[in-house]
Amino acid sequence: MSDRSRKLFGVQFHPEVVHTPWGVEIFRNFLYRQCGCRETWTPASVVTTSVEAIRNQVGSGKVACALSGGVDSAVTAALVHRAVGDQLTCIFMDHGFLRKGEAEQVVRTFRENFHVNLIHVQAQKRFLDRLQGVADPEEKRRIIGDEYANVLEENARKLGDVQFLAQGTLYPDVIESGTREAARIKTHHNVGGLPETLKLQLVEPARYLFKDEVRAVGEELGLPDDIVWRHPFPGPGLAIRILGEITPGHLETLREADAIIIDEIMAAGLYRRLFQCFGVLAPMKSVGVMGDQRTYGVTIILRAVVSDDAMTADWAQLPYEVLSRISTRIINEVPGVNRVAYDISSKPPATIEWE
Repeated sequence: MSDRSRKLFGVQFHPEVVHTPWGVEIFRNFLYRQCGCRETWTPASVVTTSVEAIRNQVGSGKVACALSGGVDSAVTAALVHRAVGDQLTCIFMDHGFLRKGEAEQVVRTFRENFHVNLIHVQAQKRFLDRLQGVADPEEKRRIIGDEYANVLEENARKLGDVQFLAQGTLYPDVIESGTREAARIKTHHNVGGLPETLKLQLVEPARYLFKDEVRAVGEELGLPDDIVWRHPFPGPGLAIRILGEITPGHLETLREADAIIIDEIMAAGLYRRLFQCFGVLAPMKSVGVMGDQRTYGVTIILRAVVSDDAMTADWAQLPYEVLSRISTRIINEVPGVNRVAYDISSKPPATIEWE
């Protein structure tokens, strides 16, 4: 609808998503021709304004940063470090749901390349204990978010007089967690998940950015490519890539299968072309045959998507030979798996993650 005399314009669809034809042009017309805005957004301008805003907010206070090793928290840590230097301490929490070799890689990367104060917290057992017998996806996310806040609170207190908590919250996290006007798709532990007892002010320089914008800012900050272009990994990690109850055995199975998937995708030169690629473990068992013997094993579901901002995504049309190598290796190398399926659902109607 429009009223040109009063410069009122409205649409009843989503021009911001990649799937909408001419969506960008609709925004350009509205912002530049009707509102008179100027095209001044650049990664460099985001760095400048974010650093200034962080300095104004933090002053001489101490900041704890919840670091996961992904691009979101890495960009957040780099911005805060540029703004306040040694006033920052990063807390890297290993909740037991990380990918194969990930904890060691994160610690090595940040200690050697960024020279920031880093605390590596081993909290695997306490997370697994709290999730024992839990199968509902939202309940899993709630428990992980609650324990995440508890661990952060305990370790932030050990640092002394910390007044601020930096988090790598992005705008899609805010949108999907729901607002007063919008439905909740799935809860993100870093959105509204902190207890009132944790008297820390949030520092979230990426809160209104999308993934492609965060990557551009990361490159502007000089972060290495293996962090900037690392595929997104959810805060709850593998806990929401195992359908139903989480067990140590299922975690180990999924870690091994996921490592094979990434290895083959990189070997095929496809990693940078995909937005995300990972495995999902489905605990329902099916009959198979290996070495002339009957098997009864779990299923690994391969998920690969292309996207710009995670708000919409298309399933990736991977070459058959790559799919074949992934399937063959997983079934031959990962005990207890006898079937691999490929998810060909787009977002919407599906989400990228399964839980």
